[in-house]
Amino acid sequence: MAVRSEDVARRAGVSRATVSQILNGRDARFSDRTREKVRDAARELGYEPSVAGRALARGSSDVVIALIPNTTFGGNLQDVFERLTDVLAAQGLTLVLRLSVPSTESLGRLVAGMKPAAVFSLTPLGEPERTLLAERDVPVIDPVTVPGADHDHAIGALQARTLIEHGHTRLAFAHLRDVRQDPFGDGRERGVRDVCREEGLADPVVVRLGIDLDDAATALDALGPPGVAVACYNDDVAMTLLAAARRRGFRVPEDLALIGMDHTPLSAVSDPPLTTITMDLAVAADAATTSLLTRLGRPVDGVPDVSPPRPTVVAGGTV
Repeated sequence: MAVRSEDVARRAGVSRATVSQILNGRDARFSDRTREKVRDAARELGYEPSVAGRALARGSSDVVIALIPNTTFGGNLQDVFERLTDVLAAQGLTLVLRLSVPSTESLGRLVAGMKPAAVFSLTPLGEPERTLLAERDVPVIDPVTVPGADHDHAIGALQARTLIEHGHTRLAFAHLRDVRQDPFGDGRERGVRDVCREEGLADPVVVRLGIDLDDAATALDALGPPGVAVACYNDDVAMTLLAAARRRGFRVPEDLALIGMDHTPLSAVSDPPLTTITMDLAVAADAATTSLLTRLGRPVDGVPDVSPPRPTVVAGGTV
C-alpha cells in the first residue's frame, strides 16, 4: 500500500500541510527540529512526494527536458545522456529526452504540461523559443549559453588542418544527405571553409550523399579529378566514399584522402583504417552538467569542474 502524506504527518506528529510545505522545499518558517522530524518520518516510511505536488508548490518540477533534434547522429550520444541522467539523478533531477518539437506552440504546450526545472538543447534554440522559455521563467542550456561550445566548427576546422598538414591543398566537404534535419553539418562545413581561407586555399567543394554506393560514385564525379581530400560529416559518409573509391580503383590517400568524425568501431577495421575525429564524451557530459547545475543554483559536488571538450584526431591511413 502506498505511503501517503497523512501517514508521514501522523508519524511526525504534525499536520499534512506542514509535511507538504517541508517536503516541497518551503520550509524556512519551520524549526530545525520540525524539519528533521518530518524528513526522518518520510525516510522511515519510504514516502516519495508527488511530482505533481512538488511542481504545484514550487512552480516547476524536478524534470529537465533534453531536446534532441530529429537528425542523424552516432550512438555515441547515448553515452552523454547516460552520464547526464546519472549525475542529475544524484541531484534529485530527472532527465527526460524529447525530440525537438516542430513549433513554438508545441514547445509551449510541453513546458506548460511538464513545468520543467530547465530545458537542455543540443542545438541553439531560436529566438522565439528562447523568448517563450524566458517568459515562463524556464532556464535554458544550449550551445549559445555555454562558452566554447561551438563544437561543429571546431570539428570541421580540425579536419581541414589535418588534411592540410598532410600536404593536401584541394579540399572538399561531404554532407550526409538525409530526410531528417542536419543541424551539425553546416557548422562543420564552415570550419573547413574558414581554415581554407586562412591558408589561402580555394573554398572546399561541397557534395552531399546518402549511405549508398551510387550516391558516393556521383559525389566522386562532382569532386573533380583525383587528388582531392574530403572532410566528411561523419564516419558513415567517409566509409561510403572509401568503398566507392575502391570500386573505382582509386588509391587512398593518394587519389582520395578522407577524414571522418565519430571514431566508430567500423572506422578502425576499414582498409586502410579511417583517419577520424573523436571527442571525450564524458568531458562533454560533465561540462553540460556543470553548466546546467550552475544555472539552477544547485551544488556541483561530484561533477568535475571542466571546460568543454576539444576534438582530437585519431590517426589512420586515409589522409
